[in-house]
Amino acid sequence: MLSFCFAFLIGLVVAACRVSPVPPLQRAAALYTQLARNTPLTVLMVLALFALPDVGFLFSFFTTAVGVLSIYTGAFLAETFRSGINSVAVGQGEAARAIGLGFGRVLLLIVLPQALRTVVGPIGSLFIALAKNSSVAYVISVVELTGVGRVIGNPIGRPLEALLGSAIGYLILLIPTGVLFGLLERRVAIVR
Repeated sequence: MLSFCFAFLIGLVVAACRVSPVPPLQRAAALYTQLARNTPLTVLMVLALFALPDVGFLFSFFTTAVGVLSIYTGAFLAETFRSGINSVAVGQGEAARAIGLGFGRVLLLIVLPQALRTVVGPIGSLFIALAKNSSVAYVISVVELTGVGRVIGNPIGRPLEALLGSAIGYLILLIPTGVLFGLLERRVAIVR
């Protein structure tokens, strides 16, 4: 959940940069999304664990996992938000600019509220994907749901059953989450 909150904020900022009228911001945001989305999560996790201490940044395994998951998911959320922003009619922004609002206020007050309503479903899918991706944190010794299954299963010689229990745990957590996001999506849908 912590990673999702950070990823949400990262996604909003990067999406705003992608649609901003400032070309260097657009390019930097596009570069970030391309790099983060096209690098495997396991590679990012291991790279952060070993490379950050070499340049003077020493974090706990948990903090590293939260940071990597936030950065990784933030890139996907940025593209989701950008697609939502692009779905808002151009006339909405033009009308707001006509009454004297600047880019930031147009985005914050006019465009984003409409854009977020159109991307509730994809946001829910990314939340579920992040929850499942958290299992990659086990690679850097962060014990999460999959790790708990391994910790329980190995000493008793039943790793398959323990991992099956972890899979059932994910289902118990994520199926209701998907249902809730589906209900929310229908509730806030824009009637066209």
